[in-house]
Parts: sequence; C-alpha cells; structure tokens
Amino acid sequence: MFSVNNISMHFSGMYIFNDVSFLINGRDRIGLVGKNGAGKTTLIRIITRDIEPETGQVVIPSGKTVGYMPQEMNIFSTDPVFTEALSTFSEALELEEKIRYYSDQIVGIRDHETHRYASLVEKLIQATEHFRIIGGSTKEADTEKVLMGLGFTYDDFKRPLNTFSGGWQMRVELAKILLRKPDLLLLDEPTNHLDIDSIQWLEQFLIDYPGAVVLVSHDRALLDNVTTRTIEISLGKIYDYKTSYSGYVILREQQREKQLATYSNQQRQIAQIERFIERFRYKNTKSKQVQSRIKTLEKIEVVEIDVVDKSSIHFVFPPAQRSGKVVFEARSLTKKYDDLVVLNALDFVITRDEKVAFVGKNGEGKSTLSKIIAGVIDYSGHARLGHNIRVGYFAQNQAELLDQNKTVFDTIDEVAVGDMRSKVRDILGSFLFGGDTIYKWVKSLSGGEKSRLAIARLLLSPANLLILDEPTNHLDMQSKDIFKDALLQFQGTLVIVSHDRDFLQGLTNKVFEFRNHTIKQYFGDIYDFLESRKIDSLRILEASHVKEQSRIKNESLSENKLKYEQKKLFEREYRKLANRISKCESEIQKIEKEIKVIDEYFSSPEKYATQLQQKGIFEKYALLKQRLEEEMKSWEELNLQIEEIENQHKTEI
Repeated sequence: MFSVNNISMHFSGMYIFNDVSFLINGRDRIGLVGKNGAGKTTLIRIITRDIEPETGQVVIPSGKTVGYMPQEMNIFSTDPVFTEALSTFSEALELEEKIRYYSDQIVGIRDHETHRYASLVEKLIQATEHFRIIGGSTKEADTEKVLMGLGFTYDDFKRPLNTFSGGWQMRVELAKILLRKPDLLLLDEPTNHLDIDSIQWLEQFLIDYPGAVVLVSHDRALLDNVTTRTIEISLGKIYDYKTSYSGYVILREQQREKQLATYSNQQRQIAQIERFIERFRYKNTKSKQVQSRIKTLEKIEVVEIDVVDKSSIHFVFPPAQRSGKVVFEARSLTKKYDDLVVLNALDFVITRDEKVAFVGKNGEGKSTLSKIIAGVIDYSGHARLGHNIRVGYFAQNQAELLDQNKTVFDTIDEVAVGDMRSKVRDILGSFLFGGDTIYKWVKSLSGGEKSRLAIARLLLSPANLLILDEPTNHLDMQSKDIFKDALLQFQGTLVIVSHDRDFLQGLTNKVFEFRNHTIKQYFGDIYDFLESRKIDSLRILEASHVKEQSRIKNESLSENKLKYEQKKLFEREYRKLANRISKCESEIQKIEKEIKVIDEYFSSPEKYATQLQQKGIFEKYALLKQRLEEEMKSWEELNLQIEEIENQHKTEI
C-alpha cells in the first residue's frame, strides 16, 4: 500500500495541492483526471519523489518499486530497438553472465571434492534461483511480446533506436517500463504516441497487470476500460470515486446536486433565524427566544459546496461558402520518399459534407495523405480539389509551428483581417486567454495552451474543408468535449486523423483504414468499423487478413483460378511451417522441463545431493541450455518465414 499524506504545494501564490491525502492499494486501477494545469503531472512526480512537496510526505513500502513514464523524454540511444528494450533487464543480464561463468568453471573441474567446486556449485545455485525469480528465462520472449504489441515488427528490432521518430522512441521507453513490472506503474498520457491497435493492446495489458496502475489520460475510452477508481484534482483539492471515468462524471454531478440542495435548505433556515433575531432583538418578551436562536445559529456548520472549475474553451467554426459536390478526388495517387513507398496508387473520392476518419498504424501514411489533401507536399499520380474549396489544416505538430518568440495576442492579431481584428480579444478569451495572459510568450505556454492557440488561429480563416491531424493530443477532457460539439455543428467536410476512439465516436460517417500502402473504406464511425470487421482490436485484423478473400464482381474466370491456385499454395506452405513450429514448440517444452528438473536439484542441494553427484550433470545442463537456445532461434526463424508468406499473400490478394 502506497500512501500520500497531507501533501501541500504552492505555485505563483496559489495552491496546486492543499493538504491532499489518499492511498494506493496493490491492485488499484486509478484514473487521475483534471484540467490542463490542475497538477496531475506534478502529483505523479511527487509520488516518484522527483520533486518534494512543501508539506506532507509520500510513503513507499520497503521493497516496493515504482515505474514512471513521463509525457516527454530526451532519448539518445543508438542501440538496436530490441537491445535497448532488453537493457531494462540489467540485473537478469548480469546474472546470466555469472551463470555462464560459473557453469564454464564447473565443467573444467575434474575433482568434485575440492572446496572451489563446492563454492562454485553454491554460487551457481544461488544465481540460477535468483535469475528464475526475476523472470530472466523469459526476458527475450517478454520483450518481443511487448514490442510487437506496441507496433514494432521483427525488422524494426534490428534498427538503431535513433533512426526512429520521437514517438516511436517513446514507445521503446514505454516497453522498458512495462517489462520492468514495478509494483506501482505511473503513466502520464501514454497514448499520445500510439495508434488505435497499440492502444487496445496496452489497454488489455493494463487490465491484466499484476501491480497497481495510476493513469493520466485524456482518452475516455481507455480510462473507462481500464480504471475502477477515479481521482480528480480541482483547485487544490482531490475527489476520490470508486468508479471509472464515466461513472465518476455521473457521481460528481449527483454529489454536487445534493450539496446544492442541502446548501439551499440550510440557507433558508439561516435566513429565517436571522429574520426572527432581527425582528425581536429589542423586545424584552422575546429575549429568551432570541438568545436561543443566536446560539442555534452559532452551532450551525455551514454546508460547503465543492468549487467546480468550469473554465473551458468555447467556440464555433465561422461559416464558409458552400463547396462543390466533389471535395477531393484521387486517381493512382502515389507518394514515395526515395525508395520508400508510403502510399501506392490510391483511388478515392471525398464528397461534400462527408466526415472521414483516418485510422491505422503509425507510419502507414495517414498524416502524409492529410498533407497531400492540404496541398503541403507533392505526390505522383492525379489528384484535385473540388470547386470553391477553402482548406483549414491543423498539422500534428501545429502547436510547435507557432512562432515561439511572439506573444499570444500577436500570434492571433497577425492573421486577423477585416472585422475579425476587433474580435481578437474575444476569441482569445473564449480559448481561456484572458487578462495579462494574452501577453505571455508562446515559448512559455504549456502543450495544451499551445494547442488551444493553434486552434484559435484556425478559426480566423473560414473553411469548408477541415483537415485535422491529431488535434486533441494536449486538450483536457472538457475542452475535447467542447471541441467535439463544435465539430458536430461544423457545416462542411471533415477529415480527421485521431487515435482517440471516444472522440471519434459519432463524429464521422466514413472510415479510411490505412494498411500496406493503400486504403480501404468503411461506412459509419470508428465503432461501426470495428464491429463490421467483427474484431475487438486492429491487431486481430492484421492476423486474420490471410483468411480473407476479396472478390470483385466482374473479375474474369482466369483471375479467379489464379487466385485459387495462389490460395492453395499459400495454405500448403502455411501448414508446413505451422507443423514445424508446433514440433519446435514441443521440443522447447521438453527441454525446458529437463532444465527445470536440474534447476530443482540446484535449488535444494541437500535434498538432491545424490542426483548432483551424477557424472556429467553439469555438462548435461550446459548442453540443454545450448539446445534450448538453438530451438528458440529456430522457432524465431520459422515465425519470421510464416510472417513473410503471410505478407506476400496479402499483397497478392
């Protein structure tokens, strides 16, 4: 049990926390929520002891570990991805070296009666047992499982980490935290760099996690699916609810309604008493009643109403001229970066008033196509915007594109024209930039404030085609809800790239799924898409694709026959590899059982003294370890082969 006791902290003359206390139990799943700037990250850093509170303390039980994943990190590793992820098992890797050393030394000793032999056996037993306890024997398999779950491929494992984007580097850091399996896992916006299928994998991982989890996230679906307890930070206080986020919203409102009702009744009672006192204060015949009521008034404990921070962005999109029926049309649209094909021969049309969601793994071309439609980058093939189209584009890094050396006011004022110039202060006020904050430098703003400012700029240019690439990454829950309401009222065509399932729900009427350099279209919103594919996550879609048969209505008989032959060949090769994998797995299980028996000998040398005296026991142990390593390598190679023919089959069909 982790304990936060009476934490208080000031910042700029205001309380971030004022005498805050709560407990974190061993299997808690806590969602930590609150507006941007409420103090969520600060509280997590206090729990990890990165910063010290002014008063109070955090109690971490002896022997318990804490893992913390911040929003941003500076990563400089040049190691391959798999090596970097595996480095989190530093203790296991050191033990592995010791076990190898002790085993080599023991094999070289012929006289088993010497003190050196007995000492090495004892050290080997201790190292082997500790290695087993910390999960060293499964570290490679665990690392592979977590990296694959977070979206990496086998080819990625060998690439140096510094060749990946910042988002993918953060995924490796997340993998290292998850593999460490601390008793308390603190995650600060872990989904900012994940795509939908990786989020769903992480979701299940956190549900099954053996320790406690504290999760800061603006992803309502993730919070609802993972958490069973919600702690809200608001104006220096915390409110603790034994429910997920959606349940918390209901309970919070119910609690406030009860407080208001109780407060109103009490205020009526106080007013009646005060009127009586005032009316009869100077009448001798009523002096006893007056004194009685004064004492009653003094004893009343005034009901306090929780102060609710209701400040949030408020806006509507300005009207624009009506566009033509066809908003964007592409024929054989292709995009390459040198020899890397990102989009290959796309054919599609986006029509007026459609609301389209771009989904798929990171790196599949969602942002690239958004930039092409917005006219930011070039391409090959044929594409055109329709008649009378005015584009409003919000890039994924739009907040970072702002001039850092300008003030908030100047950032908006420079793009305001005509009648909008007189409304600059009103626009900034609706985005929570009021008073002296409009003169703050952009470089001093938080991530959420920069996002709000970038969206405010977008409003100043009326558009009938909005292209939004991850616009909600730094917005708090309340601001996201208001932003979504505004988009629902938007009278135009919308293209939005987002991994936030709750935000997308009901917002779009078409989904473009990006996979294998192309796109596939589905009608409905994100949950209609998932349901139509009869999948719980996009990972299953990847695995099941080899079983699909796309049939074109007017394809020729010869094409059907060719596809049939290709399918039969694929199934034959697939069965052959699957059988070899099955045999390999059986052999691995057999070897592991034999190793486990000898491990038991090592763990209890007094009990198994006879067995340990058997001739060649240590040579056999070393040989079994070698065979296991060879079989594991074969298993990995076979899985790579089966993945290759799956990918080839996907391309052919």
